[in-house]
Amino acid sequence: MKFHYVKLSLFSAFVGMAYFITSCDGNGSKVVEQPEAKDTLMSEAQTYFQVLPAEEPGADQQAKILLGRTLFHDVRLSKNNTQSCNTCHNLATYGVDNKPVSEGDLGKTGARNSPTVYNAAFHFAQFWDGRAQHVEEQAGMPILNPVEMNMPSENFVVDRLKSIQGYKTLFAQAFPDAKDPITYENLKTAIGAFERTLSTPGKFHQYLAGDANALNAEEKAGLKKFIEVGCITCHISATVGGNMFQKFPLIGQEYKSFTGSKTEDLGKMDVSKKESDKFIFKVPSLLNIGKTAPYFHDGSVADLGQAIQIMGKLQLNKDLNDGDVSEIKAFLHALTADVPKDALIIPEMPK
Repeated sequence: MKFHYVKLSLFSAFVGMAYFITSCDGNGSKVVEQPEAKDTLMSEAQTYFQVLPAEEPGADQQAKILLGRTLFHDVRLSKNNTQSCNTCHNLATYGVDNKPVSEGDLGKTGARNSPTVYNAAFHFAQFWDGRAQHVEEQAGMPILNPVEMNMPSENFVVDRLKSIQGYKTLFAQAFPDAKDPITYENLKTAIGAFERTLSTPGKFHQYLAGDANALNAEEKAGLKKFIEVGCITCHISATVGGNMFQKFPLIGQEYKSFTGSKTEDLGKMDVSKKESDKFIFKVPSLLNIGKTAPYFHDGSVADLGQAIQIMGKLQLNKDLNDGDVSEIKAFLHALTADVPKDALIIPEMPK
């Protein structure tokens, strides 16, 4: 019993000495170790934003994606072989053409800016007025629009595709169980399958996933300001927007004197014909916003800083100073990610 007591005493003394060594500085003064400071900004950001989901289509989707990629780049989906989806949604330039409004098959221009196709599949609706529920429904509309791709009918499109031997093969591979695989519905499904691969997670999403060093100090200050001034009222989720409708302008009765717009757009009211939908637009995503100028539904503002000031005034009733704008702008530039290499692959057109 005495032997065991001696062993225990020696062990206790050793533990005590180890504690003394680790808890004191060289002068024998006790050192209080502080827990690692928590990134409170990250925690707050995680309540408003989420990591962008990764689209990982299965092997059974690969034939549809190849077909959709091919259709996306084919000018033969326009009546006079002048326009492809990629013409207005150039994948090499972040899914836009950087024009206020785009020219269509006959050289006519629409009234609204072409939004980026990147990350669009994650939005709650498509188009500025939300008239399409998803990218598959959206894909079929510009083709038949007389100002855009100008095809006269779905049957006209299908007949043209059926006259191309290479498309007979691609559609059969993408829809192996279909008796008649070349249909307008299958065209929309294939383009949608391709567009669902066009996601651009970047360093902001790395930050949301827990990497505190993904953003620098200036970008974090911008994120903090973005939250504080109230931009997160509308611009939230993994896509920092794209998940709700909002009135523009929310403050005041008009926006043209701020944006320089030459015409007045009624927004969702053009579709619904309801007075309550006047000036209601889908809130755009801000991912890659630094690369997708010009801004607003009519592409009326080319400068990002000016767009930030206008949004502060018309949506938040705040006069943002130069410092505020500079900080928010730094954060918005942090939302730029690399264009996926796979998205830049241009397939050989079927013959």
